[in-house]
Amino acid sequence: MFFVSDIYTTAPSEFKSVLQEKTYHTLQNLHIPFERVDTDEARTMEDCVQINKKLNMKMVKTLFLCNRQQTAFYLFITAGDKPFKSKEFSNALGISRVSFAPSDLLEKMLGTKVGAATVFSALLDKDNVIQIVIDKNIICEEWYGCSDGTTTGYMKIKTAQIIHEFLPFVKDTPSIIEV
Repeated sequence: MFFVSDIYTTAPSEFKSVLQEKTYHTLQNLHIPFERVDTDEARTMEDCVQINKKLNMKMVKTLFLCNRQQTAFYLFITAGDKPFKSKEFSNALGISRVSFAPSDLLEKMLGTKVGAATVFSALLDKDNVIQIVIDKNIICEEWYGCSDGTTTGYMKIKTAQIIHEFLPFVKDTPSIIEV
């Protein structure tokens, strides 16, 4: 059975990564409330089903993508149950076809490991090298469910606060696409 803790509204007592610590400090400084759970290590969207039930929301899927030359990087946020189609994504942005970025770049650029990609990685992207791209259907959801930068911590935040408070704070204007 996949473990999901009780719901908490405060940061963890110990942080597992620099990104996780920055995430909670930033939410506190911006006065953005959240609910969170601790879990067994979650690596797939199937693992997120129990998290979704506990927090009463739908987890987003966050993909780290790049072009063939690894000179353009994208953090694509879409519905957890929506299949990713590289051609549709590339056409929507008017760019060459993309693929998944290598895991070593995921750790180096996003501060996470596979399964923990999150919008909060924008806190580490000081030069805005990574373009945040959001599937239009995510904007319509009341709640935004995502990793806190680890594969064992997940949170629920108002989508409007991610879009209108967090992203402006990190000086990132996302591209909104329909795929």
